[in-house]
Amino acid sequence: MPMKAQIPPNDTTDKLQRRNRELFILHQIAEALNREVNLDEALQTALAQVAELFGLNTGWIFLYDSDNRQPYLAAAQNLPPALAEDSCLLMEGTCYCLDSHAGGGLSRKERLNVITCSRLKYLMDGTNGLRYHASIPLEAQHRPLGLLNVASAESNWWRSSNESLHLLHTVGDLLSIAIERAYLFGQSTQLGVIEERNRLAREIHDTLAQSLTGIALRLETIDAMLEAGADPNQVRDAVQQGLRLTQSTLEEARRSVLDLRAAPLAGRNLVEALMLLISEYERQSDQPQITLNVVGGNRPLPVRLEMGLYRIAQEGLNNIAQHAGAAQVEIELAITPEQVRLTIEDDGRGFDPTDVPTGHFGLIGLNERIKLLGGRLILESSPGAGVRIEVTIPLQEQERDR
Repeated sequence: MPMKAQIPPNDTTDKLQRRNRELFILHQIAEALNREVNLDEALQTALAQVAELFGLNTGWIFLYDSDNRQPYLAAAQNLPPALAEDSCLLMEGTCYCLDSHAGGGLSRKERLNVITCSRLKYLMDGTNGLRYHASIPLEAQHRPLGLLNVASAESNWWRSSNESLHLLHTVGDLLSIAIERAYLFGQSTQLGVIEERNRLAREIHDTLAQSLTGIALRLETIDAMLEAGADPNQVRDAVQQGLRLTQSTLEEARRSVLDLRAAPLAGRNLVEALMLLISEYERQSDQPQITLNVVGGNRPLPVRLEMGLYRIAQEGLNNIAQHAGAAQVEIELAITPEQVRLTIEDDGRGFDPTDVPTGHFGLIGLNERIKLLGGRLILESSPGAGVRIEVTIPLQEQERDR
């Protein structure tokens, strides 16, 4: 009987564990960028996590001033003494990498841009052995936002694998989204468009929240599979699904931030979008069975209202996935000539509505979205009895704003 080729278990397990760790840190970076209000703090946190992910002990981020387009140092991690001491003038002004980026000379995705650092090349002391750095462009709609530079004193560190190259540019995409979001917040405040700023904040939160929850659940599944000694091919499939979900999250976030469009509803009506959302949740392991009941026909609604209802349903399912431990979820969409009513009910563990933690972002965002739609929220729950939320929105004013 012929012998079957055996895959070395240690090599396979190490690779899967490394991929699982990469997914986990990408999730942490995205979550930190989405959580932090202050851009400088968010970038500093992300730099520390990039150093952990890639084993690169030095990094810094240049951003272009939105008014005069001049570069400035926005965040730094473990700069060599020659560049760090006394807020060194060597970190001010332009340089080769910034000039190349501004002139369109840095490749966006195809390769790692390893550059001789013009700020270090003529120095004799205080460089910690650094001469080169990799530059990852930070851009929005092909508009330069800045540069992420990373480096290490180890020899040949820049000979990164395609996987590492992809991850570096993925981190760059996450940073670009956070930077563009901060700029849009600033612009909206200056123009006095407070409602639009809050809508954008909720849009970004809602877009990332559902997918980040999916990534976290996928990582928990992979960890359990590794602990149980599962078939490496099954674990590899789970890792690939996590990577695809990460890419999908970036694409949707990019559309929401840069195009400001309702991507999930593109080419679909509200009921079709809700059915797709439900099927995405049910494909994840350990998720409840979800039923959708539509009352009053599938009549078209104003786009703003459809998008708001979709995000309310998404936030509700996100909260159920994170907190409820439910086996069944029922969603009902009822439309009459006077109003639309969305009800989401689960049979999970429930909670005391009078004891919700202060600043619970999910409930705050839900209430703000409903208020902007001119609607009313009824929330019913008690420990051990599940949760029921009912959102009612009058249609007359919505129709006038169509």
